[in-house]
Amino acid sequence: MQRLTRSLVAIAATAVCACSPKDAAKTDSPKVAQSGTVAPAAAAASRGTFDPATHTAVIHAKDFSFEAPDSITAGWTTFHLVNEGPNLHHVQIVRLDSGKTAKDLEQALHNPGPPPRWAVFVGGPNAPDPGGQSEAMLNLAAGQYMVICVIDIPEHVPHFAKGMVHPLTVTAASGPAAAEPTADVTVSLADYNFDVKGTLSAGKHTIKVVNSGPQPHEVELIRLAPGKTPKDVWAWINNPSGPPPGNAVGGVVAFVPGGTNYFTAVTPAGDYALFCFVPDGKDGKAHLEHGMVKQIKIS
Repeated sequence: MQRLTRSLVAIAATAVCACSPKDAAKTDSPKVAQSGTVAPAAAAASRGTFDPATHTAVIHAKDFSFEAPDSITAGWTTFHLVNEGPNLHHVQIVRLDSGKTAKDLEQALHNPGPPPRWAVFVGGPNAPDPGGQSEAMLNLAAGQYMVICVIDIPEHVPHFAKGMVHPLTVTAASGPAAAEPTADVTVSLADYNFDVKGTLSAGKHTIKVVNSGPQPHEVELIRLAPGKTPKDVWAWINNPSGPPPGNAVGGVVAFVPGGTNYFTAVTPAGDYALFCFVPDGKDGKAHLEHGMVKQIKIS
């Protein structure tokens, strides 16, 4: 986790868009040892590609652009994020309803206030450390989407305003449907807690994330530095001086109530914490300030 500033709270700020459960129902490296992220060999040779055989989309993030496929087929898809920039980046996938286009979303994102209801935040891989990798699995219906990064490190300007936007067309699948991932751990999100079922032990895990709350939520998994706590992470976010108190592993970005995402992570032994930085719809405070943070010891 490098320069994880107050702006990480803005990772999902634009997702608080009063999307309804009805909306949600439409959505069915170098630092691996340090951050615990997953680095499939296929990603090293792929640059902004989609492999229909494995239903894997590889997205490379830079400062400030995406190399991403223009089109994929519908169904369960693994989005593999390779962060090649010196700053934190993530992949926020937004479904464009009501015939809206990528240009419509770009214009809407520059307006004050929450995004319109036709912009449905469906998830995606959350931020790994710079130089790291993360991945998330989503079930996408055919339609028009946009890949954006709303992190605003280091100049407090959202990265989408610097060019980190990429239109994505999801076409109807003609071949066999990709299978839903099989998870060994399930994390249920609610207002305001993480309910973890299963054991996070040292090793590789596929984690199912279900949003059971009335608001959008996210999961950012951070491996804490020795002797550091979630309070240290929050304090450092608000005053980022000195070494960061942990490493960003990844997770899933904000998605609407009723939705499901999966993510994979390699978790060496150590102390970790799950965070939700999404601002609350009522008071604007980050959900972690309402208690949506959970420390986990992995051995």
